[in-house]
Parts: sequence; C-alpha cells; structure tokens
Amino acid sequence: MKLNFMKTDRLKVNEVAKRLNLSPKAVVNLLKELGFKERGYTSFVTWEEYEAIKKKIKEEEKLYSSKIEKEEIKKEEKPITIKPQKTITKIRKPEKKEPKEIEKPKIEVTPFMTVSELAVAFDVLPADIIKACLKMGLIATINQRLDLDTIYLLADEFKKEIVVKEEIISEKKLENVPLLPRPPVVTVIGHVDHGKTTLLDYIRKTKIAEKEVGRITQHVGVSVVNYKNEKIIFLDTPGHEAFTAMRARGIQVTDIAILVVAANEGVKPQTEEAINHTRAAGVPIIVAITKVDLPDANPERVKAQLANYGIRIESYGGDVLCVETSAYTGYGIDDLLDAILLLSHTYNFKAPYDCPGKGVVIDSRVDKGRGIIATVLVNEGKIERGNFFVCGETYGKVREIFDVLPDKFKKIDFGNPSNPCQIIGFSDIPEPGERLIVVENERLARELAQKRKLQKQSEKFKLQKKLTLQLIQEKIQKGETKELKIVLKADVMGSLEAIKHALEELSLEEVKIKIIHAGVGPITKSDVLLAAASEAIVVGYHVTPLGDAKEIAEQQQIEIRTYNIIYQAIDDIRAAMLGLLEEEKKEVLVGKAVVRKVFNIKGVGLVAGSYVLEGKIVRDAIVKVFRKDVEIFKGKITSLKRFKDDVKEVEAGYECGIGINGIENLQEEDLLECYMEE
Repeated sequence: MKLNFMKTDRLKVNEVAKRLNLSPKAVVNLLKELGFKERGYTSFVTWEEYEAIKKKIKEEEKLYSSKIEKEEIKKEEKPITIKPQKTITKIRKPEKKEPKEIEKPKIEVTPFMTVSELAVAFDVLPADIIKACLKMGLIATINQRLDLDTIYLLADEFKKEIVVKEEIISEKKLENVPLLPRPPVVTVIGHVDHGKTTLLDYIRKTKIAEKEVGRITQHVGVSVVNYKNEKIIFLDTPGHEAFTAMRARGIQVTDIAILVVAANEGVKPQTEEAINHTRAAGVPIIVAITKVDLPDANPERVKAQLANYGIRIESYGGDVLCVETSAYTGYGIDDLLDAILLLSHTYNFKAPYDCPGKGVVIDSRVDKGRGIIATVLVNEGKIERGNFFVCGETYGKVREIFDVLPDKFKKIDFGNPSNPCQIIGFSDIPEPGERLIVVENERLARELAQKRKLQKQSEKFKLQKKLTLQLIQEKIQKGETKELKIVLKADVMGSLEAIKHALEELSLEEVKIKIIHAGVGPITKSDVLLAAASEAIVVGYHVTPLGDAKEIAEQQQIEIRTYNIIYQAIDDIRAAMLGLLEEEKKEVLVGKAVVRKVFNIKGVGLVAGSYVLEGKIVRDAIVKVFRKDVEIFKGKITSLKRFKDDVKEVEAGYECGIGINGIENLQEEDLLECYMEE
C-alpha cells in the first residue's frame, strides 16, 4: 500500500514520519544510513527514498522476529535438571531465619507545626511539649508554631524518629491519570527592537507593539494562536531575563524559544546573551530572521554570524530550524508556525488534564475595577471558578476566570494546559514565577500560605550558604558536581578571548570548565540571574558589577570574583578544581568618597582631595578607583589627612586628603570606594 504516494510525488520528512509511525529524527537517520543525501526535518523525500525506507524497516522487523523465535526454541530445548539429594535436604532442613528488628515508622512532621499538632504526632500531651520548650528556654502556648530546629530538639527529647514533609497538599495521585497532548509554550527572545512583538502581532492579528512605551515590551504577555487545528501558546517577554529569573526559582515554563534576529542588523550583544540563556535552559531554538523585506537585509550574513555562536542552521549542515520572515508583509509566517508544530510533534509535549490544577504565575497586576489579576500558565489539571488555591505566600479562591486576550475580559469556564487564563481572587499580589496549586479548602490554603511566610521570615535570619568558588570546590571533592560553570566578563574582546581560552584549557577528565556566557562590558543584572539559574559563579576581568547586579548577587547569594591580573584568575580556578583553594578574605565596603581636586606632591605622589559621601574612609584600607562606573585602579590608602593632621579615619560629610599607593592616573569626579578585609 503506497498511501496515495505516487512516483512523481514528494513528501516532507515529518509527513513520511507520520505515515510510517516513526519520529522525524528516525527518518533522517535512516536516509543517512541508506546512503541518501543528508537533510533536515523540513526537507522533501522522493518516492524511491520512501520505498527504500519501507524496505529497510521490513528487513529489520524480519531479522528481529527471527531472533526472538531462535531464543524461544533455545529456551524450550534447555533440559531441566534436578538434584534430588539437595532438594530433599532443603525440604528436611529449612533455613533458620534470624528475627529481624521491626523498624518503628518515622513520624512525619512539617515546618511550623503548632504545639497541639506536634503533641498529636508525638502521641503526648500538649502540656508535655510546653514543659520541654520551657526547659530549652522557649515560652510556648498551645497554638504557637514551632520552627524546624525546635521540632528536631523536641524529637530528641521525646526519643522520636521524624521525617520532614515540606508541605501537606492533598493532591490526587497522578499514577493512573492519562497524559494527553498539550500545546507547546513558545518564548520569543532576541535583541531589543528586532521585531519580537511586531512578529507576534502579525501572528495573532493584534497591534500591541504600537501601544507600548517606546515600542518596547514592558510586561510578559501570553497569547494562544490556533493554526492548522492545533494550538500554540506564545510568551512575549520584556527580555530573556524574565524567563531566566523564573528558571532561577526552579520554574521552567518554555518548551521552544524563537530567537529573533533582524536581517539588516545581525547578531547584537543581547542576541548573544539570549542564545546563552536559552542554551543554559536546555530549550530547543528556532531562528526567525525578521525584516527580510528591508533594502539592506542580508539573511545569509546573519546565518554565518549565528554559526560563530554555535547555532548551526539546517542549510549550514546543522539541525537548527531557520525561517526568514517579515512581520510587515507576512512573508514566512506560515513557515515559522509549521516549524513550531514540527518541533512540537518531535518532542511530543504531554500533560495530565484530569487532576487538581497546577500552574505558574506569568504576570500580575492590580486592576482598578477588578482588583488583583494574575495571568496563569496551567501545567497540570484544571483550574475553575470556586477552586481554593495557594500561590507562594498568597492564597485565595477563584472568583472569576478570563481568557488571556489583551485588553479584553472574556469569561471562560476553566483553565487547563491548553487554556492559559487570567484569575481574580488573590489575597495579595503574587510574584511572577510562583506556583499556583489548587487545594481542598480555604483553611488549608490559608495555613500553607502562612507556613510559607513564616518559612521565608525564618530563612532571613539563617546564614544562607553562598554559592562561592570555595563551595564549588567542596562539591567537586565530594563528587557532587563534575562541572564548574562560569559567567565571564572582560573589558575588551582581546582579553575576553585570552582568559576564556586559558580557563577552558584547565578542564580535567574529572571536572570540566563550562563557560556558559562570555561578554564584554561591566557585570550586569542579566549575568547574575544567569549564574543563579545555572549554579555558576561570575568572573570579571578588569570590570566591576553595576549597582543592580550587586544587589541581585546579594539576594541570590552568588559570588562575583573580579581580577586585574589574568594569572590570579587562572590560579584560583585551577586551585578550586584541585582542592587547594584557600578561604578567600571578604572585602566589605565601608565608605565612598568623590575626588574634588588632585594634588601632585613631591616625594609623595598623587593625593586626592576628596569629600566623603557615605560611611567612612579608613587609613591602610583597600581602595578602588572608579571612572564612569568602570574600575581603573585597586590599591591601598597609605595616608589620610584632615587639614594638616594625620587621622585614622574620616566620616561622611567631611573633606580629607587621601594618599593612594602606586596610582598614576587620578581625575576630579573619580569615585573612591574604601574596603576592609574580614
């Protein structure tokens, strides 16, 4: 049966795959194995090639079935031998089994249980728990919640074996729930103003780009597009940082990334960042070369540039799908949607539909008339009106549920993996990236939200282990990791290439160096977010972190290491891999000053006549000199004067003269930062 496939016909690889019940990848591999020309998933297959594949499959099936028959015959022919003496002995003398100790079941506890709940779990009176707390110097009441440290101490006191269950959420077990096909979730990423939202506008027949400030996306948007009787869910983000920030919280919402590159501009710094962020997330990429209708468009140059960043498209012998498009004329839009469906069929995305709903908050806002509204991408099950839910530290009841159409509030019955939705009914504004989980009742939702809030407050007071080179060294020694991931930044391209090459050369058989992103310029918020999401450290060479990058690094507990000498960076990384890294002294910022006048004093050198902006400047402390947010020098304060007097320190609001050892270039308005080592 040739399924209406005539000798003159041609079919695409994915269509052949469907007819023969194979994956497109299997068809491509078979063609290669049979000696035909190598091709991509969107290429055509001739009648001769189709017949050759069918013949090969039949041969494989015959070979496989004959092997099975031979094995079955061998099994039947194998004689059964019984040693009667041994068998009788075994019957007469049964083995003596030593009585096993019956393990006592461990008691399940959760963080922040009340005294009365813990008493029930331990099978003791609440008064006994309160007395034990008093012994430890803790005054507790019957309804007081106890943190995990206290619960562990009480377990020791009452000689109970406990196991911590992080949260008790009554969920329907998913073992018997069928997994059904779901639409792919596609994120559009790329350089600012390369036409991401305009491209989406053409696909969904909207004009959102025209309404946005500076025509730049301000919020994450969700759209559902119907194409060839199938749905595609699109996420339009303000940048790749948005989905990297979610990934840093352990949330992976994207199935496919559309990398948008303008045909007239080519690969830009943000394009490179987007590639590295997507690669770190392990998400398949489709390249969309936009603005091909412009006179200066050069798609071939873009394809060649992408190859330099490890993106090898099909026409260049790679496996990345690439489509040339124009959002102005609509050219190539259908091909782009076909490419998305092709990848979707290849990966076969599925989700359970018949279970309590779970989703991820993509965006949230306050509407004047309706209150708090959150856009939710549903991962599992169904979310419908009347459901109680917990979402991070917030909870609520679904009062209204709407479609995700922009600027419209079309009521729908429910949200599921095929229908993202907007939900009203939150007790507080949820953060993007928080998981929304449907629970049985309001009491449980409120209780879980309260426990999470207490947990977060408790964690603020605990010393969180910062992801440092020292910690990575410990993980390497314990065999917990075989990769040292680095986000690398340098001041110029020549330095970047040199240090990147030197670091990659350090890779050993046991531990590999993986540079997940390398770029020129100061360390940015985007770099730190990528490091947090990928469990990497940030290494800077002749560059410093910007203000917001420092804040994020503190929040996310990510180490930023900066160097002015290349061999120091190499030595530190090598030492970490070999387990020889010494504990680093921490530099603590104690003050800032601005240079108002520069004096060149004979026998002393340059002295900075400065005004202390904040904190204090301390003699013999480390000083870093910044010019236009770029660090130009690091040294030591050798002298500190207030008028003619030598002083140990000068507080904020006062002027002083600062002598810096070895500095040869100092200008007015340079910023001085004073650090103490701890």
